[in-house]
Amino acid sequence: MEWLNRNKVWVGTSVVVLIAAYAFYFANGNIAVSMFSNAWFLAVPLVLGAMVGVIGERSGVVNIGIEGQMLVGAFAGFFAAAAAQSVVVGVIVGALSGIVMGAFLAFTTVKGQLDQIIAGVVINIVATGITSFYYESGKTIPRGLPNFDVPLLSKIPLIGPVFFSDGPIALFALVIAVVLHVLLFRTRWGLRTRAVGEYPSAADTAGINVIALRLFNVTMAGSLAGIAGAYLSMEATSTFERGMSSGRGFLALAILIFGAWRPLRALAAALFFGFMSASASQLQASNVVDIPQQFINLLPYVLTLVVLAAAAGRVRAPGAVGQPFVKGD
Repeated sequence: MEWLNRNKVWVGTSVVVLIAAYAFYFANGNIAVSMFSNAWFLAVPLVLGAMVGVIGERSGVVNIGIEGQMLVGAFAGFFAAAAAQSVVVGVIVGALSGIVMGAFLAFTTVKGQLDQIIAGVVINIVATGITSFYYESGKTIPRGLPNFDVPLLSKIPLIGPVFFSDGPIALFALVIAVVLHVLLFRTRWGLRTRAVGEYPSAADTAGINVIALRLFNVTMAGSLAGIAGAYLSMEATSTFERGMSSGRGFLALAILIFGAWRPLRALAAALFFGFMSASASQLQASNVVDIPQQFINLLPYVLTLVVLAAAAGRVRAPGAVGQPFVKGD
């Protein structure tokens, strides 16, 4: 009951949305499944990117470089898959590239005390330059990551075909949000992570190695950004294009703020962004309104501004986010 009281607004909103979704489904099942599937398709990289931000900022480190980490993950994963003719190899390489980028951010900001915003911007600039310079056209992979049905769950009306008849990375994104929520709020690692993000000096006094935990968290969180990139180049599509992350890393930052640095709320916020984009596309496809494609592409960024304006002053970031920690200070 205590949890329900703390989250009554989110729970109430979720119930209303679920009832409306099923009402839409029973009115026109095919369109409903198509729209919600497209919304989830658009939301997957946002969910993974938001989880990267949640881990980093809960640890006290701002990660502006999620965009660059995604882009490098998409690039490295696709071209590794093309070279090995194996999408499994591609996903592994994509995740490893994200870890490398995460390690760069962690060691430069946590150990080197470099400004966190500057370090993130450096990652984005380097990622754009590297992926553009080494890009080669004509490369192909054997096939994209296949979709498969989760037994029993895929048979649930509406929810089943939308969430449980997907590729492995889409399913992973759904699972990791739930797992990360449990880890953050129900485990020792989560308690320590939140402690170093809120009161690092108190955590240090209690015997927690603040620097080591921040290094570990930020480095390993990069793997999720790499996997998000692999999703873009090997599951959502079967190709790589320059700049294909298309601002999703920055949208993920807005989503984690809207979700109050909580994984499940960030998941819901990502679905909201995905649904709004899918709705605009559906309206255009059905000829209900004549919306130029440029405005549809602009919609997520307009929503970002609206969400950030609405969230300003209503949510509180972790107390020590963005602040370097020096033992003994």
